[in-house]
Amino acid sequence: MPLRSEQDIVSARQAVRKWCVELGFSLVDQTKMVTAASELARNTLIYGGGGEMQWSHGAQAARRTLTLTFADEGPGIPDLDLALTDRWTSGNGLGLGLSGAKRLVQEFNIDTRPGAGTRVTISRWK
Repeated sequence: MPLRSEQDIVSARQAVRKWCVELGFSLVDQTKMVTAASELARNTLIYGGGGEMQWSHGAQAARRTLTLTFADEGPGIPDLDLALTDRWTSGNGLGLGLSGAKRLVQEFNIDTRPGAGTRVTISRWK
């Protein structure tokens, strides 16, 4: 799913909510996953210059899992430890996007290098 405009972020949120419902996630878990996806989609657009969201879902070890990957070919994150600190921002945001998304999901992985883009993968399961 492309992430090139504000409308794409809205579409991504709607798709994530639909998948969460289909997997039987509780309303709280739906909200957590949609919120994390929204933050990461926005980061992909604003800081990465656009990119895409990929998804997979299925059952692993008797649990239903939704995995989302947000990838861009932007400038990358020069100091990942700093970027994951609450309230730090490289722009005009609140500085809670990456750290907040990390707290809302059960698995969080980020691969980034300056000049090589960023890839964030998150998972939540029921």
